[in-house]
Amino acid sequence: MTCPHAGNYREVEASIITDFKQDMSYGDYLQLDKILSAQQPLSTEHDEMLFIVIHQSGELWLKLAGHELSAAMDMIKSQQFGQAFKVISRVKQIFLQLTQAWNILSTLTPVDYLKFRDVLGHSSGFQSYGYRKLEFMLGNKNLELLKVHEATPEIHAELTALCHAPSIYELTLQVMSAQGLKIDDIAIDRNFAEPYVRNDSVLEAWKEVYHHSDKYFELYELAEKLMDIEDVFQNWRFKHMYTVQRVIGNKMGTGGSSGVSFLKKP
Repeated sequence: MTCPHAGNYREVEASIITDFKQDMSYGDYLQLDKILSAQQPLSTEHDEMLFIVIHQSGELWLKLAGHELSAAMDMIKSQQFGQAFKVISRVKQIFLQLTQAWNILSTLTPVDYLKFRDVLGHSSGFQSYGYRKLEFMLGNKNLELLKVHEATPEIHAELTALCHAPSIYELTLQVMSAQGLKIDDIAIDRNFAEPYVRNDSVLEAWKEVYHHSDKYFELYELAEKLMDIEDVFQNWRFKHMYTVQRVIGNKMGTGGSSGVSFLKKP
């Protein structure tokens, strides 16, 4: 039997740097010693490594999504729409990546998960700072959700500030008003920590944008980009719920929630 790669031998080019005793390497730049040593299973079960890696990598993607969405919000405030569109498109791709990851976790069977579930204690994705940050920036706010972060004052303070700040949608409404579209003050200058309330002037403003998309093309395109984010975000949440249902069934969540039924709520 011949090697499947026979004839594909690739010599190392003489110009390739191989001595990193005094130089920064790929691993040094990415601090891989910290990242790759952060997987510390608390059981001897094989599948716990899968569980840890999926959630750790997910938190990194959530961090990037938050970084990008924050930049997009700054761009919208300054009406740099072209740049904002590019960044929002990137956020969409991040959520597609996150959604795909649930397919990998779904290979974890209920029986195998139960072998190490107890070592999680009360740790739960409900406590994810990265997810909560994104949720608040996208407009789904609830001050009650901040309680779980009181043990980490710095994170609690950041999330509190985000909860009281305009979401990306509310920033968009402010820009629409600045461009001359008639929107009631109560829709753009309010207590942003309170749930959003439907407003007829907002509906009429969007109708104006869509009926005259040539005149308001940037706002029209921004609306479509925000719909893209809404779509992928909800798909990610649904896939999360479905994966949890597959792995734990109707059991309570480790963080004390009702589990799947809680995840089904808006």
